Amino acid sequence: MDRVTSTAPGPPPDPRTLRPRLPSPVQEVEDAAFTRHGVRLLLKRDDLIHPELPGNKWRKLAPNLRTAAAAGERALLTFGGAYSNHLRATAAAGRLLGFATIGVVRGDELAGAPLNWSLARCAADGMRLHFIDRARYRQRADPEVLAELHDRFGAFRLIPEGGSNALAAQGCTELGRELRGAADTVAVACGTGGTLAGLAAGLGPGQRALGFPVLKGGRPHFLQETVEELQRAAFGGPRGDWRLEDRFHCGGYARRTPELDAFAAAFEDRHGLPLERIYVAKLLYGLTTLAEEGAFAPGSTVAAVITGTPERTPAASADRGP
Repeated sequence: MDRVTSTAPGPPPDPRTLRPRLPSPVQEVEDAAFTRHGVRLLLKRDDLIHPELPGNKWRKLAPNLRTAAAAGERALLTFGGAYSNHLRATAAAGRLLGFATIGVVRGDELAGAPLNWSLARCAADGMRLHFIDRARYRQRADPEVLAELHDRFGAFRLIPEGGSNALAAQGCTELGRELRGAADTVAVACGTGGTLAGLAAGLGPGQRALGFPVLKGGRPHFLQETVEELQRAAFGGPRGDWRLEDRFHCGGYARRTPELDAFAAAFEDRHGLPLERIYVAKLLYGLTTLAEEGAFAPGSTVAAVITGTPERTPAASADRGP
Protein backbone atom coordinates (compact mmCIF):
# COMPACT_ATOMS: atom_id res chain seq x y z
CA MET A 1 0.00 0.00 0.00
CA ASP A 2 2.85 2.41 0.77
CA ARG A 3 5.04 1.43 -2.16
CA VAL A 4 5.71 4.15 -4.71
CA THR A 5 6.51 3.95 -8.39
CA SER A 6 10.20 4.58 -8.97
CA THR A 7 10.06 5.09 -12.72
CA ALA A 8 7.89 7.23 -14.93
CA PRO A 9 7.32 7.41 -18.69
CA GLY A 10 8.63 10.26 -20.78
CA PRO A 11 11.95 12.09 -20.88
CA PRO A 12 13.99 12.39 -17.68
CA PRO A 13 13.12 15.48 -15.65
CA ASP A 14 15.63 18.32 -15.94
CA PRO A 15 15.80 21.06 -13.26
CA ARG A 16 16.95 23.55 -15.90
CA THR A 17 13.44 23.56 -17.36
CA LEU A 18 12.36 25.47 -14.25
CA ARG A 19 14.46 28.44 -15.45
CA PRO A 20 16.29 29.33 -12.24
CA ARG A 21 17.61 32.86 -11.92
CA LEU A 22 21.34 32.17 -12.06
CA PRO A 23 23.65 33.71 -11.26
CA SER A 24 21.59 35.19 -8.47
CA PRO A 25 21.81 38.98 -8.12
CA VAL A 26 24.11 40.83 -5.75
CA GLN A 27 22.74 43.87 -3.90
CA GLU A 28 24.85 46.41 -2.03
CA VAL A 29 23.27 47.90 1.08
CA GLU A 30 24.39 50.91 3.09
CA ASP A 31 24.22 49.90 6.73
CA ALA A 32 25.70 52.09 9.45
CA ALA A 33 27.13 49.19 11.45
CA PHE A 34 29.36 48.42 8.45
CA THR A 35 29.93 51.81 6.83
CA ARG A 36 31.19 53.48 10.02
CA HIS A 37 33.93 50.84 10.10
CA GLY A 38 34.73 51.32 6.41
CA VAL A 39 33.24 47.96 5.38
CA ARG A 40 30.97 47.32 2.37
CA LEU A 41 28.04 44.93 2.79
CA LEU A 42 26.71 42.93 -0.14
CA LEU A 43 23.66 40.67 -0.13
CA LYS A 44 23.88 37.64 -2.43
CA ARG A 45 20.19 37.18 -3.23
CA ASP A 46 19.95 33.41 -3.57
CA ASP A 47 16.39 33.77 -2.25
CA LEU A 48 15.49 34.96 -5.77
CA ILE A 49 16.71 31.84 -7.62
CA HIS A 50 13.27 30.22 -7.80
CA PRO A 51 10.02 31.01 -5.98
CA GLU A 52 9.48 27.43 -4.79
CA LEU A 53 13.09 26.24 -4.58
CA PRO A 54 14.93 29.29 -3.25
CA GLY A 55 18.51 29.68 -2.25
CA ASN A 56 20.63 26.80 -1.10
CA LYS A 57 17.67 24.43 -1.54
CA TRP A 58 18.02 24.85 -5.30
CA ARG A 59 21.79 24.59 -5.30
CA LYS A 60 21.76 21.43 -3.16
CA LEU A 61 18.78 19.68 -4.74
CA ALA A 62 19.48 20.32 -8.42
CA PRO A 63 22.56 18.05 -8.74
CA ASN A 64 20.78 15.30 -6.79
CA LEU A 65 17.77 15.57 -9.09
CA ARG A 66 19.91 15.48 -12.23
CA THR A 67 21.76 12.40 -10.97
CA ALA A 68 18.51 10.65 -10.09
CA ALA A 69 17.03 11.42 -13.51
CA ALA A 70 20.16 10.18 -15.32
CA ALA A 71 19.97 6.92 -13.37
CA GLY A 72 16.31 6.43 -14.29
CA GLU A 73 15.17 6.95 -10.70
CA ARG A 74 11.82 8.66 -10.29
CA ALA A 75 11.29 8.50 -6.51
CA LEU A 76 13.03 10.60 -3.88
CA LEU A 77 13.12 9.85 -0.15
CA THR A 78 14.38 12.31 2.40
CA PHE A 79 14.11 13.28 6.07
CA GLY A 80 13.04 16.28 8.11
CA GLY A 81 11.22 17.73 11.07
CA ALA A 82 7.62 18.82 11.20
CA TYR A 83 8.38 22.27 9.77
CA SER A 84 11.29 21.35 7.52
CA ASN A 85 12.15 23.78 4.72
CA HIS A 86 13.98 20.93 3.03
CA LEU A 87 10.92 18.66 3.02
CA ARG A 88 8.82 21.41 1.44
CA ALA A 89 11.46 22.10 -1.21
CA THR A 90 11.79 18.40 -2.07
CA ALA A 91 8.01 18.03 -2.33
CA ALA A 92 7.81 21.08 -4.58
CA ALA A 93 10.62 19.74 -6.78
CA GLY A 94 8.76 16.45 -7.08
CA ARG A 95 5.58 18.18 -8.20
CA LEU A 96 7.36 20.45 -10.65
CA LEU A 97 9.56 17.77 -12.22
CA GLY A 98 7.49 14.61 -11.93
CA PHE A 99 9.33 12.77 -9.15
CA ALA A 100 7.46 10.76 -6.54
CA THR A 101 8.52 11.99 -3.08
CA ILE A 102 8.56 10.39 0.35
CA GLY A 103 9.20 12.43 3.48
CA VAL A 104 10.29 10.59 6.62
CA VAL A 105 9.20 12.88 9.44
CA ARG A 106 10.67 13.01 12.94
CA GLY A 107 7.99 12.26 15.58
CA ASP A 108 5.54 9.34 15.37
CA GLU A 109 3.18 11.24 17.68
CA LEU A 110 2.34 13.39 14.65
CA ALA A 111 0.93 10.47 12.67
CA GLY A 112 -2.58 10.71 14.07
CA ALA A 113 -2.72 14.49 14.37
CA PRO A 114 -3.95 17.01 11.78
CA LEU A 115 -1.16 18.10 9.48
CA ASN A 116 0.44 21.44 10.30
CA TRP A 117 0.67 24.03 7.51
CA SER A 118 4.16 22.88 6.48
CA LEU A 119 3.37 19.17 6.20
CA ALA A 120 0.04 20.00 4.58
CA ARG A 121 1.97 21.85 1.88
CA CYS A 122 4.21 18.80 1.40
CA ALA A 123 1.16 16.57 1.08
CA ALA A 124 -0.51 18.96 -1.36
CA ASP A 125 2.60 18.70 -3.53
CA GLY A 126 2.21 14.92 -3.57
CA MET A 127 4.71 13.91 -0.90
CA ARG A 128 3.92 10.69 0.96
CA LEU A 129 4.59 11.32 4.65
CA HIS A 130 5.95 8.59 6.89
CA PHE A 131 6.29 9.32 10.62
CA ILE A 132 8.85 7.55 12.80
CA ASP A 133 9.73 7.90 16.47
CA ARG A 134 12.59 10.14 17.49
CA ALA A 135 14.94 7.37 18.57
CA ARG A 136 14.52 5.66 15.20
CA TYR A 137 14.92 8.97 13.42
CA ARG A 138 18.35 9.43 14.99
CA GLN A 139 19.30 6.09 13.41
CA ARG A 140 18.09 7.15 9.94
CA ALA A 141 21.48 6.49 8.30
CA ASP A 142 21.72 2.93 9.65
CA PRO A 143 21.54 0.23 6.95
CA GLU A 144 18.79 -1.56 8.88
CA VAL A 145 16.55 1.51 8.88
CA LEU A 146 17.21 2.19 5.20
CA ALA A 147 16.47 -1.44 4.34
CA GLU A 148 13.12 -1.17 6.12
CA LEU A 149 12.31 1.94 4.11
CA HIS A 150 13.23 0.20 0.86
CA ASP A 151 11.02 -2.76 1.83
CA ARG A 152 8.16 -0.40 2.50
CA PHE A 153 8.48 2.02 -0.42
CA GLY A 154 10.50 0.24 -3.08
CA ALA A 155 13.39 1.84 -4.95
CA PHE A 156 14.22 5.48 -4.30
CA ARG A 157 17.00 8.04 -4.48
CA LEU A 158 18.07 8.83 -0.92
CA ILE A 159 18.65 12.49 -0.10
CA PRO A 160 19.84 13.13 3.47
CA GLU A 161 18.28 15.50 5.97
CA GLY A 162 18.81 19.07 4.86
CA GLY A 163 19.91 17.85 1.43
CA SER A 164 23.62 17.91 2.35
CA ASN A 165 25.71 15.27 0.61
CA ALA A 166 28.66 15.24 -1.76
CA LEU A 167 26.50 16.17 -4.75
CA ALA A 168 24.99 19.07 -2.82
CA ALA A 169 28.43 20.38 -1.86
CA GLN A 170 29.52 20.16 -5.48
CA GLY A 171 26.40 22.07 -6.50
CA CYS A 172 27.18 24.84 -4.02
CA THR A 173 30.63 25.45 -5.50
CA GLU A 174 28.86 27.56 -8.14
CA LEU A 175 27.78 29.93 -5.38
CA GLY A 176 31.43 30.52 -4.54
CA ARG A 177 32.36 30.94 -8.20
CA GLU A 178 29.65 33.56 -8.66
CA LEU A 179 31.24 35.57 -5.84
CA ARG A 180 34.89 35.30 -6.89
CA GLY A 181 36.50 38.69 -6.65
CA ALA A 182 33.35 40.30 -5.22
CA ALA A 183 34.08 40.10 -1.48
CA ASP A 184 36.84 39.36 0.99
CA THR A 185 34.53 37.43 3.33
CA VAL A 186 31.44 35.51 2.24
CA ALA A 187 29.11 34.46 5.04
CA VAL A 188 26.31 31.91 5.12
CA ALA A 189 24.06 30.43 7.80
CA CYS A 190 24.63 26.71 8.39
CA GLY A 191 22.26 23.90 9.24
CA THR A 192 23.74 20.69 7.88
CA GLY A 193 26.95 22.14 6.39
CA GLY A 194 26.57 21.38 2.69
CA THR A 195 26.33 24.98 1.52
CA LEU A 196 29.42 26.08 3.44
CA ALA A 197 31.41 23.07 2.18
CA GLY A 198 30.69 23.95 -1.44
CA LEU A 199 30.87 27.72 -1.05
CA ALA A 200 34.38 27.56 0.40
CA ALA A 201 35.49 25.27 -2.41
CA GLY A 202 34.20 27.65 -5.06
CA LEU A 203 35.72 30.88 -3.77
CA GLY A 204 38.98 32.22 -5.16
CA PRO A 205 42.38 32.81 -3.55
CA GLY A 206 42.33 35.34 -0.74
CA GLN A 207 38.63 34.91 -0.05
CA ARG A 208 37.30 33.44 3.18
CA ALA A 209 33.99 31.68 3.87
CA LEU A 210 32.38 32.21 7.25
CA GLY A 211 29.65 29.88 8.50
CA PHE A 212 27.09 30.76 11.18
CA PRO A 213 25.57 27.60 12.71
CA VAL A 214 21.88 27.98 13.59
CA LEU A 215 21.85 24.85 15.75
CA LYS A 216 23.16 24.84 19.28
CA GLY A 217 24.74 21.48 18.55
CA GLY A 218 25.64 18.49 20.68
CA ARG A 219 29.24 17.42 21.01
CA PRO A 220 31.85 20.12 20.32
CA HIS A 221 33.02 20.65 16.74
CA PHE A 222 30.27 18.42 15.28
CA LEU A 223 29.52 20.77 12.38
CA GLN A 224 33.23 21.36 11.79
CA GLU A 225 33.69 17.62 11.35
CA THR A 226 30.60 17.40 9.15
CA VAL A 227 31.84 20.08 6.75
CA GLU A 228 35.24 18.40 6.61
CA GLU A 229 33.59 15.06 5.82
CA LEU A 230 31.47 16.63 3.09
CA GLN A 231 34.53 18.18 1.48
CA ARG A 232 36.36 14.86 1.56
CA ALA A 233 33.39 13.13 -0.07
CA ALA A 234 32.85 15.86 -2.67
CA PHE A 235 36.40 16.97 -3.49
CA GLY A 236 38.72 14.36 -2.02
CA GLY A 237 39.99 16.63 0.74
CA PRO A 238 39.88 20.12 2.27
CA ARG A 239 39.00 23.02 0.00
CA GLY A 240 39.09 26.75 0.59
CA ASP A 241 39.57 28.97 3.62
CA TRP A 242 36.60 28.69 5.97
CA ARG A 243 35.67 28.77 9.61
CA LEU A 244 32.62 28.65 11.85
CA GLU A 245 31.33 31.41 14.12
CA ASP A 246 29.05 29.68 16.64
CA ARG A 247 27.99 32.54 18.93
CA PHE A 248 24.76 33.43 17.17
CA HIS A 249 22.49 30.37 17.22
CA CYS A 250 20.30 32.21 19.79
CA GLY A 251 19.65 29.06 21.79
CA GLY A 252 19.28 26.49 19.03
CA TYR A 253 17.39 25.62 15.89
CA ALA A 254 14.29 27.78 15.40
CA ARG A 255 14.99 29.49 18.73
CA ARG A 256 14.80 33.25 18.91
CA THR A 257 15.72 35.92 21.42
CA PRO A 258 14.29 39.41 21.93
CA GLU A 259 17.61 40.79 20.70
CA LEU A 260 17.39 38.81 17.45
CA ASP A 261 13.79 39.86 16.85
CA ALA A 262 14.60 43.51 17.53
CA PHE A 263 17.59 43.37 15.18
CA ALA A 264 15.59 41.71 12.40
CA ALA A 265 12.73 44.20 12.67
CA ALA A 266 15.13 47.14 12.56
CA PHE A 267 17.05 45.71 9.57
CA GLU A 268 13.78 45.18 7.72
CA ASP A 269 12.72 48.77 8.41
CA ARG A 270 16.05 50.15 7.22
CA HIS A 271 16.38 48.13 4.04
CA GLY A 272 12.88 46.95 3.11
CA LEU A 273 14.01 43.31 3.02
CA PRO A 274 11.88 40.78 4.93
CA LEU A 275 14.20 38.45 6.84
CA GLU A 276 13.71 34.72 7.23
CA ARG A 277 14.23 34.20 10.96
CA ILE A 278 15.68 30.69 11.33
CA TYR A 279 18.74 31.21 9.13
CA VAL A 280 19.04 34.64 7.51
CA ALA A 281 18.29 36.84 10.53
CA LYS A 282 20.89 34.99 12.63
CA LEU A 283 23.43 35.35 9.84
CA LEU A 284 22.96 39.11 9.54
CA TYR A 285 22.77 39.55 13.32
CA GLY A 286 26.10 37.77 13.66
CA LEU A 287 27.75 39.70 10.84
CA THR A 288 26.55 43.02 12.24
CA THR A 289 27.92 42.15 15.67
CA LEU A 290 31.28 41.18 14.17
CA ALA A 291 31.40 44.41 12.18
CA GLU A 292 30.78 46.43 15.35
CA GLU A 293 33.55 44.45 17.07
CA GLY A 294 35.98 45.44 14.30
CA ALA A 295 36.37 41.92 12.94
CA PHE A 296 36.51 43.13 9.30
CA ALA A 297 39.33 45.32 8.08
CA PRO A 298 38.50 48.84 6.90
CA GLY A 299 38.21 48.85 3.12
CA SER A 300 37.10 45.23 2.98
CA THR A 301 33.86 43.81 1.57
CA VAL A 302 31.57 41.30 3.24
CA ALA A 303 28.91 39.35 1.34
CA ALA A 304 25.99 37.68 3.11
CA VAL A 305 24.22 34.85 1.30
CA ILE A 306 20.44 35.25 1.63
CA THR A 307 19.42 31.61 1.43
CA GLY A 308 15.66 31.78 1.91
CA THR A 309 12.50 33.79 2.28
CA PRO A 310 10.29 34.26 5.34
CA GLU A 311 7.72 31.56 5.98
CA ARG A 312 4.41 32.53 4.47
CA THR A 313 2.52 30.87 7.31
CA PRO A 314 3.75 31.16 10.91
CA ALA A 315 4.54 27.91 12.67
CA ALA A 316 3.15 27.10 16.08
CA SER A 317 5.93 24.75 17.12
CA ALA A 318 9.67 24.87 17.58
CA ASP A 319 10.03 21.21 16.55
CA ARG A 320 11.56 21.95 13.22
CA GLY A 321 14.29 20.38 11.15
CA PRO A 322 16.65 21.51 8.39
